[in-house]
Amino acid sequence: MTFYRASDEKILQVTVAPEIAGALDFIRKCRKLGIVVAIGHHNASADIVKQAADAGAVDSTHLGNGCANMINRHQNPLWPQLAEERLYASIIVDGFHLRPEEVKVFYKVKGSDRTIIVSDAASLAGLPPGEYDRDGRIVVLTPEGMIKLPDQNVLAGSASLVTKGIGNVMRFTGCSLAEAVHMVSRNPARLLGLNDRGEIITGMRADLVLFTIDDGEINVKKTMIQGRTVYKAK
Repeated sequence: MTFYRASDEKILQVTVAPEIAGALDFIRKCRKLGIVVAIGHHNASADIVKQAADAGAVDSTHLGNGCANMINRHQNPLWPQLAEERLYASIIVDGFHLRPEEVKVFYKVKGSDRTIIVSDAASLAGLPPGEYDRDGRIVVLTPEGMIKLPDQNVLAGSASLVTKGIGNVMRFTGCSLAEAVHMVSRNPARLLGLNDRGEIITGMRADLVLFTIDDGEINVKKTMIQGRTVYKAK
């Protein structure tokens, strides 16, 4: 409650590992406050995943990532989350966090209505390749756009914007542009209960992005928030 009050009761979503002691009660309390709860970065069993959904969890954060590198092929946290129809699947489609076939399978299971594409963009996004000191640890931003911890050779966030995820999910799954856009706009709005945005229809906020697709890459030309232009490409 301390963080909730400090935020002026404006916390929209939290992610929790559901197998941790007290997590299920925490999920219930968050839902009573109107906070959206996701499960993620966990190693929960199928039973715990179901209990988390029963308690009110509605999303899987970074599905396919944030779990142990070595998992049992049958008993692992991935299958239960895919099988649980009450959970959205939030995935990072930067080309590094998930392989194309993983994205394709996740999309086939959840569909364009229950998949959310996120960026997980870290503070290094947009910077030139090289080594950086982040909170006392050396991280490497490769020329290809991967951020990793060289001592462990593991990912440490993403350097890609969500626009890259749009192009990638279209390439990996064959989905339409409209479906890809829904997965980065309409679906997150629905998940968070932001019923005044996420679609271009009468009565919604005029949050609009004008872009072109060049060789599969999204290039933003103009961004409007509530009908007001806040960005325009040179």
